[in-house]
Amino acid sequence: MTATAPRVDRVDRATHRLARIAVGAGALLFAAPILVMVFGSLRGRGLPPPRGLEIIPTDASLTAYSATLDLLPWTTYVRNSLVVVALAVPLTLLVASLAGWGIRLLPPRPRRIVIGVTLLSLLVPVTAVWATRFELYRLVGAVDTLVPLVALSLIGTSPFFVLVYAWAFHRLEPTVLEAAAADGAGPLRMWWSIAMPQVRAVTLAVTVLSFTFHWGNFLDPLLYLQSPDLYTAPLGLRLLQQFNPTDWPLLMAAATLLAIPSVAVFAVGQRWFLHDLPVPSPSSSTPTTRRAGS
Repeated sequence: MTATAPRVDRVDRATHRLARIAVGAGALLFAAPILVMVFGSLRGRGLPPPRGLEIIPTDASLTAYSATLDLLPWTTYVRNSLVVVALAVPLTLLVASLAGWGIRLLPPRPRRIVIGVTLLSLLVPVTAVWATRFELYRLVGAVDTLVPLVALSLIGTSPFFVLVYAWAFHRLEPTVLEAAAADGAGPLRMWWSIAMPQVRAVTLAVTVLSFTFHWGNFLDPLLYLQSPDLYTAPLGLRLLQQFNPTDWPLLMAAATLLAIPSVAVFAVGQRWFLHDLPVPSPSSSTPTTRRAGS
């Protein structure tokens, strides 16, 4: 046993080292487009993309950022995007969590049917409902307003968010819910006071994903918005690309600025998510060790 333990420790350390290298390589691969975007925004105005690998441009400057802010009314575009996000994200959390809670309260057979239908709705292409949605919004006079951009949150933005909440609520202890029902708590009271506090990590994840979706939503504003005063930030980026299609640093600077809110929300959400995870204590692992050795 004494000779085997150091060998096992060396294998574990080597495994952890390889796992860290693999995770670092994967993170670098996914971060490569962001790095290209940031470094590309530091190039001189009017320069094409680099032909080879370029970490930091030799003539690095921030002129592309100042030029980007002067060309278009970004304050209006960002304000409209913030209005959409401020309305859509809370509505998404409310509707998705209530729908997931409703699935949790269903009997087993109806619950499986509803989950199956929700999974099938994920397979429906978005392009298949564009014409129908546009006609409905036109009939109610919502075209060329911010209403179609927020209305998607009234169905939870995505069936995936509903399924995530349903899965999280399914893991709750039935005895806790039965005790709350015996004390007279209704479904809404149990949802707010018992269920939601126990799925904070899921709420954070849905918040980050919903913010990213609505902040970067390009197709819906392109379809439903006509007045420039209602344009969102993604449409502003499209206008900039039309005005200066060959000015690579200008486009990269605008894309970098618009990516900052999503990156900031993800960073804050990740910190809260890690803080919310339970940390095992040494005392809880001691009995397991004793049983394994006995």
